[in-house]
Amino acid sequence: MKSKTIVAVLVSLVIFVACDKNDDEQLNEITGKYTGTLSLKSVVKSGSSSDDHAYADVMIIGEQIQIHCYGGELDTTFMLDYYQHSDSVFVCHTGEEFEQIYGHMLGENHIPGGMMGDSHSEETEWMHHLSDEHEEGDEHFGNFDMRHNTFNYLFKMSDGDYQFMGTK
Repeated sequence: MKSKTIVAVLVSLVIFVACDKNDDEQLNEITGKYTGTLSLKSVVKSGSSSDDHAYADVMIIGEQIQIHCYGGELDTTFMLDYYQHSDSVFVCHTGEEFEQIYGHMLGENHIPGGMMGDSHSEETEWMHHLSDEHEEGDEHFGNFDMRHNTFNYLFKMSDGDYQFMGTK
């Protein structure tokens, strides 16, 4: 009986570590260089757009990702929070940018009990983030599609919207 208990504990531990490793591996897969296009849809000239070759260098730094996007008239580096959701990883602003876009501080609506302490078992990190931090209709600007190794992001600028679409 004692050996069955030990075996059950070991099997559970292996499954737990394997699941955790898969999440880490998926997140590590988003790092690297994405090559694609940067499209500008001009606010002034309705309907006009241009496509330039562009690149996005993605790195995980601590609990966030750093993105350096450059090409055409755009060269910017910024930090985002990331959340897994099935075969995708979605991104969201953090800090002051989050407050400016959504009108409240990140974590203001978070229920006490730890990062995922108040989530439901069937809820992904992204679903939890949406229910905990956002209201219906809040806009998000990018994601990674893990099946196709793609990254897209929409930059909202005063002279128009820049859309980066790239493949790793």
